[in-house]
Amino acid sequence: MTAHRFYLPPEHCAGDVLRIEGREAHHALHVLRVKRGEPVVVLDGVGHEFACEVAETSRETLTLRVAQKHSIPSLPGPITLLQALPKGKIIESIIQKSVELGARRIVPLLTGRVVTQFDGKDAANKREKWQLVAIEAIKQCGAAWLPKIETPTTIEQFLAGKETFDLSLVGSLQADRRHPRVCFQEFQARHGRLPQGVAVWIGPEGDFTPGELKIIQASGALPISLGRLVLRVETAAIYCLSMLNYELQPAA
Repeated sequence: MTAHRFYLPPEHCAGDVLRIEGREAHHALHVLRVKRGEPVVVLDGVGHEFACEVAETSRETLTLRVAQKHSIPSLPGPITLLQALPKGKIIESIIQKSVELGARRIVPLLTGRVVTQFDGKDAANKREKWQLVAIEAIKQCGAAWLPKIETPTTIEQFLAGKETFDLSLVGSLQADRRHPRVCFQEFQARHGRLPQGVAVWIGPEGDFTPGELKIIQASGALPISLGRLVLRVETAAIYCLSMLNYELQPAA
């Protein structure tokens, strides 16, 4: 049977003895009912996996003895998903799949066609909730890297930060869109390597407005095709992340 996985922030993962407290400990002790001597796995979200044995249990604390520590490399080019917020809880599903497909950062976007809007406090609360969704996802799938979920922002606010990416792509229905593989081939032909930082922009239901697409492309994003069909928001995100995961895998 697969050992239970737990998340512990990296600053709490030094040494040969680890202590799990709070929410994770409650789940381990009172839901999963782990016992002394049981093997468990701890993920720190920054590329390390700890094979442990339960040394002691108390009502609110789980003490673990580290048997082995494994370092797991990330994809060569960190992926940033810039995702316009969809309706309802679809964003939670997108976050879960983003974890499985190697995204290192998710930026929820408030765009003209986004139905849900937040004030500052609501946005911060949502970010905390979505970060917990990502934590649960790494525990479920065993991913060693925990993506950072950012506070919802507008396109203009994000671009004001002047961030740069080796390769920036935007899902598009425009006539000048290209197959994403062509973008990768052209990058490798120019630089002789894979991109070391990739961003992909995904619009909301109804897509980005023409004005928003103009701003995004003016920042350097290349319009790409997602196939002949018009995809749902969550399908478009999964499509793009799957493609990026494949293209960024180093050759064996």
